Amino acid sequence: MTGAALTSCRLSRTPRDAERSGEHRRFQGKDSVATQRPVFDASLVAYLTHFASVESHTRFETPAPYYTQNGSDMEIKWIEDFIALSQYQSFSRAAEFRNVTQSGFSRRIQSLEQWVGADLIDRSSFPPTLTPAGQLFREAAVDILGKLFDTRAIIRIDQRMAGKGLQIAAGHTIALSFLPAWLKALTARFGEVRARVIPTNVHDSILMLVNGNCELMFAYHHPELPLHLDPVRYEHLTVGVDVLLPVCRPNARGAPMFRLPGTAARPLPLISYTETSYFGRCLALLLSRVDTTPALRPHYESDMAEVLKKLVLEGEGIAWLPKSSIVAELDAGELVLAGRDTWSLEVELRAYRDASNRNEFLDMLWRHLRAASPAVD
Repeated sequence: MTGAALTSCRLSRTPRDAERSGEHRRFQGKDSVATQRPVFDASLVAYLTHFASVESHTRFETPAPYYTQNGSDMEIKWIEDFIALSQYQSFSRAAEFRNVTQSGFSRRIQSLEQWVGADLIDRSSFPPTLTPAGQLFREAAVDILGKLFDTRAIIRIDQRMAGKGLQIAAGHTIALSFLPAWLKALTARFGEVRARVIPTNVHDSILMLVNGNCELMFAYHHPELPLHLDPVRYEHLTVGVDVLLPVCRPNARGAPMFRLPGTAARPLPLISYTETSYFGRCLALLLSRVDTTPALRPHYESDMAEVLKKLVLEGEGIAWLPKSSIVAELDAGELVLAGRDTWSLEVELRAYRDASNRNEFLDMLWRHLRAASPAVD
C-alpha cells in the first residue's frame, strides 16, 4: 500500500532554542557568512528528502502562513531564504545552504518580493546586493524572527518539566515494551526522575528531536536502513537489541497455524506494516534477503505493531513482531514461531540526543548510558 506522497515540506531548520545556547537573537547583525555562525541544520532536510523518495505516508504540512489583506500569504522560510541570500550574496551558495534547488530558491525570493511589493535584490550587480527596500526589509525581518524564536524559547522553557525531567519521543512499541522498565531502572539509579513520554512514529520523533522538542529520542536502527541524522550533531547510543520474529497462533497440537514459506496453492495470510513505516521497510529488507520467496497474501495492514499483535492473537494470520512486545505471549504459548531463525531480523534500539543540548542532568544520564551501552557487532 502506498501512502500519500510528501507534498508540502518545510525544508528549513529553525534556529536552536535560545534557552540551550544562551543566545537569544540568532539573526542579529549584518556580518558576512564568514563571520556569522550558521543557524540552519540540514539533517531534517536530508531525512525528509529520504522519506519523500519512498512516498512517506506522513504528511508534513508547511506551518501556517501569515495572511495579508489581499489574500496572498507569506511563509517564514521565505524570510530565512532572504536572510541567507543577504549573508552569502550568491543565489547558488544560499540555495545550497538552504538545501533547495537554485531555481526553487529563486522562485521563493521572487514570491517574497511579490508579497512585499518591491524588488529586494539588485540582480544587475555582481555579487547581487540588497536594494534600499531590501535593506529596510532585512532589518525588520531580523527583528521579527528574533522575537518569534525568543518567544518560542520562553514557551518551551515553561513547558519543560522541573527538576530531573525528560521529554522523550519514542515509537509506540518502544514506549510500551521498553521504556517502562528502563525508566524504573533510571529512578533506581538517579532517584526520582519525571518523564513525559510521547509515543509517535519515527518521522515525528525525528522532527521532535531536530526541532528541540525532546531531550531524548528512542528509535530502532538497522545498518541498511539508517536514520538520516548528522552523527556529529545527533549523538546516539545502543541501549538494547530486538528481533523481528514471524509469529502466529498455534493450532490444537501446539504447532503453528501458518508455517513459512507457505505454498502457491495456500499462501499465508500476512498481517503487515505499511510499506513506508520503519518496520515495513525492515520486513521488506528481510524478505529480499531470504533464500526462498514466501507465499504470502496481504490480509491486514497497520503502522502499529500492537495492532498486528492483536490480529495475530485472533488467529487472523502471520506477522513479524518485535520480540520485546510478545515475550509474555510466547512464554504462555499464545503465540508460536512460524519459521526458523533465517526468517528473523535483528535490529538495534538506540537513544539519540542533540549534542548541543548541554542540560546538566542529560549529560550525566548520557554518561551513564554510554557506560552501560551493550557492544553491537
